[in-house]
Amino acid sequence: MRTSLSDLLATGRVLLADGATGTNYMVAGLGPGEPPEFWTYDRPDDVMRLHQQFVDAGADIILTNTFGCNPHRLKLHNAQARTYELAKGAAQLARRVADAASRPVVVAGSVGPTGELFEPMGALNHDDAVASFTDEIRGLLDGGADVAWIETMSSPEEVHAAVTAAIACGMPYVVTCSFDTAGRTMMGLMPGAMADTLAAEPVAPLAMGANCGVGASDILVTLLEMDGAPHALVSKGNCGVPHFVGTEIVYTGTPELMAKYATMAIDSGARIVGGCCGTTPVHLAAMRAAIDAYDAGSRPTLEQIVEQIGPLTNAVPAENAERRTRRSRG
Repeated sequence: MRTSLSDLLATGRVLLADGATGTNYMVAGLGPGEPPEFWTYDRPDDVMRLHQQFVDAGADIILTNTFGCNPHRLKLHNAQARTYELAKGAAQLARRVADAASRPVVVAGSVGPTGELFEPMGALNHDDAVASFTDEIRGLLDGGADVAWIETMSSPEEVHAAVTAAIACGMPYVVTCSFDTAGRTMMGLMPGAMADTLAAEPVAPLAMGANCGVGASDILVTLLEMDGAPHALVSKGNCGVPHFVGTEIVYTGTPELMAKYATMAIDSGARIVGGCCGTTPVHLAAMRAAIDAYDAGSRPTLEQIVEQIGPLTNAVPAENAERRTRRSRG
């Protein structure tokens, strides 16, 4: 029962994207430094099992196992020549799960950052970045992905390069950035400037928003800063805040907290809600139930977010706070 993201958005309902890939693989045995992308061929049953668990939990959108599937990331494992192969294979696995579902499920081709800095701060230039993303996105397209899901970006230059590649491949796309540095991305992009960054692209995104970063409270504040964006908004927040318990990383978010986060994300303007690091199928099922039982609420305040979800990990930058104050006065 294949569908497109634009068709699902056209229904007007809130869509549920899936949860974490890497942290769930770690629980299943992914070793330190081991690239998850290799599991597409080394442990395909485990890759499909996680996709299926997210579909069973109610996901409308599942992301392929390709977050680091670009030549710059794969070269760390001498696998840069496998970019297309790994991307296509991962999309094929997700496609099999989506096609077997009893309801429409979109396969989103995960396109993560290269891990490199752009000139003049680093060595990466636009043409090289576009070529890198094109190799991956071609594989995703040929493997059956419905949309390029460009995620966890921090620099406008890298966003532009990934979008250029998606458009060249003829794929619709979504962009989410990680606002993990005092309310900005690592490279200084503010949430309120994201729509302007995408406005110059010849083909508009199907959706834009935020993912990962820090805790669920912070991503809700980020959503508030995107108020008025001309595109559907995405919120794919981490499952609470990570901390060490012995040698293991544990996320503080409970299913109940993530359910509350989901409804507050909707009240903050999100049309697509999901989880990022630490979000398991159990958390996602709680989010599905909360979304299905959702009654429209009012736009939350910063104080309500902190009270109900927890304290911010990052300080709200002065520019953000001033914008929020002006809106509340108006």
